[in-house]
Amino acid sequence: MKIGIVGVGMVGSASAFALVMSGVGREIVLIDLNKARAEAEANDIQHAVPFANPLSIRAGVYSDLAGARVVVVAAGVAQKPGETRLQLLQRNAAVLSQVVPSILQHAPDAVLLVVSNPVDILTHLAAHFAGQLGVPPTRVFGSGTMLDTARFRTLVGHHFGVDAQHVHAYVIGEHGDSEVLTWSQASIAGMSLDEFSHVHGKPLTPQDRARIDEQVRRAAYHIIEGKGATYYGIGSAVARLVDVLLHDQRAILTVCSRIEGVEGLDGVTLSLPHLVGGRGPIAPISLPLDQQERAGLQASANLLRVATQSVLKSC
Repeated sequence: MKIGIVGVGMVGSASAFALVMSGVGREIVLIDLNKARAEAEANDIQHAVPFANPLSIRAGVYSDLAGARVVVVAAGVAQKPGETRLQLLQRNAAVLSQVVPSILQHAPDAVLLVVSNPVDILTHLAAHFAGQLGVPPTRVFGSGTMLDTARFRTLVGHHFGVDAQHVHAYVIGEHGDSEVLTWSQASIAGMSLDEFSHVHGKPLTPQDRARIDEQVRRAAYHIIEGKGATYYGIGSAVARLVDVLLHDQRAILTVCSRIEGVEGLDGVTLSLPHLVGGRGPIAPISLPLDQQERAGLQASANLLRVATQSVLKSC
């Protein structure tokens, strides 16, 4: 099973490493404008194979994507000093306008997984460019708030002393400042957090919630301030997603895709829990949110709608 990764910066290379360490797929092809960088990353990760899983990893060109089941899109340009968010988006839109057709020319049946930031808008643009080639939007989706959801579950689990895998909680909306932590739907052992707090004897105060919210919402800023970029978490999320796609696992994941059929969100690309199978998101799952969460999700959708339309006008 062949996997392509286009864009071999920190996120692309961390994704490749996570795929190897997790034993996902059989062959990984790395593509980057900087061919020397792609070759160096491929060689470095290949040397980890004897300690991990029997995968083949190599640098290549777009024609080497032929037969790929999944292509991870991690390509993009960094923000310049003094550059506005819209200007950065316009430059990244230009990158995707070249990358997406090049991928689909050689891997017309591949599922495209976008991880470049801002992931919601760039996923919408990638689906737009793919749609011009007749590819349905369901075959183009983004990592969305998978990482934010993992952070939320980790921090709640840490607060209660519970393994994060046994915490059920979602972050929805934008992968960014307007994201919504769905406290009303969070649960452990089938109980709401308030119920679990009572049974467990560990209070969850408004101050605790505010602290967790800030740590989830601002996590990337803190990490970037300390080390310049985030990549291990998203690399692990990519490995999980690709595994779901290759094996049609029908997992519930907070990925972002173009939403249809959900009141107030039609036509916007954002994150909701989705049922994800072998060909990408099958259907979004609309959560029974409380009033504050519904308002937050609508505000997030409105922000993304305006930003996306602004960029599409320049395409």
